[in-house]
Amino acid sequence: MFISSADFVAKHNKNASDELSVFGQEKTGDTVRLSKLNLAVHGLQGDIREGNSYYEDPFELAKGDVIDGKQYGQFDFVMANPPFNVNEIQKDRLEGDKQRFPFGMPRNDNGNYLWIQMFYSSLNQKGRAGFVMANSASDARGSEQEIRQKLIEDDGVDVMVAVSSNFFYTVTLPCALWFLDKNKPVHNKDKVLFIDARHIFRQVTRAVRDYTSEQLNFIANIVRLYRGQAIDNSYLETHPDAGNDGSYSLEEFFKGESGELVYQDIAGLCKVATKEQIIEQGYSLNPGRYVGVAEGEQESDEDFAIKLTALQEELEVLNAEAHELESSISENVLKVIGAA
Repeated sequence: MFISSADFVAKHNKNASDELSVFGQEKTGDTVRLSKLNLAVHGLQGDIREGNSYYEDPFELAKGDVIDGKQYGQFDFVMANPPFNVNEIQKDRLEGDKQRFPFGMPRNDNGNYLWIQMFYSSLNQKGRAGFVMANSASDARGSEQEIRQKLIEDDGVDVMVAVSSNFFYTVTLPCALWFLDKNKPVHNKDKVLFIDARHIFRQVTRAVRDYTSEQLNFIANIVRLYRGQAIDNSYLETHPDAGNDGSYSLEEFFKGESGELVYQDIAGLCKVATKEQIIEQGYSLNPGRYVGVAEGEQESDEDFAIKLTALQEELEVLNAEAHELESSISENVLKVIGAA
């Protein structure tokens, strides 16, 4: 992330050491030292500290300005690849931290919605966040759905991107990219852009996939069209790739009647959903719920396997919540019997 950020700034003819200040936290000491070395090698200024992100908050992430009675965080941008589905977090130690976790504690034994709240509460009034998250978090039920509902009601979600399986060496499941924004333009208020990129990838080996620079450029420019920003092909121009074959040309998908590039919903690829439509879907942030299927497209065995895996993951979450409720009911019954 350090290298990519510095490279992005450099490709836009600016000095990364002047434009960027990097702040980070990591629980493993060796990784902290490697991070500091990484910053030094690339001439970036920053502060990386050792600490458990759940229980320690050395940067006071959420304690930024208070504007019109609303608390904001400290940072312009947040990027992260947090661990998925962490359990056995001592949530009783976090319940009093209303600034970092403004939407409350998830009742199930899963840390995904702790990370999501941390990232969101860290943003200042113009801040944006981009992070990788387990696919199951987009549709999670119970207390996690309640937290997601509050996030959507606060109009914090900007873009959701569904990513295929096998993009990580250690995790084979499909994942989702979340992009949050505290300062959406007026024309995008109470809307979310959903992109289904599960069919966009390059097969590196049987077990590993990645993106070509053309594919990355294509996905990023869909977001720019949606936001009303100018097209930026600097990444594609500065990262030649043998896999680039012209299949992901914006002109093929987004050319308007008068020849200009303009955002439009495309079945099987992208869809802008209103808050009302998201409410109708039970506050789901799964792109597949909105994007649909391209005309004439048939589902492959691999697509079916991905969906079945995602459903299995959701079933495991629901089973865990059911056991939690069962335990809670038993405790309450014993208390009532004991009181009687």
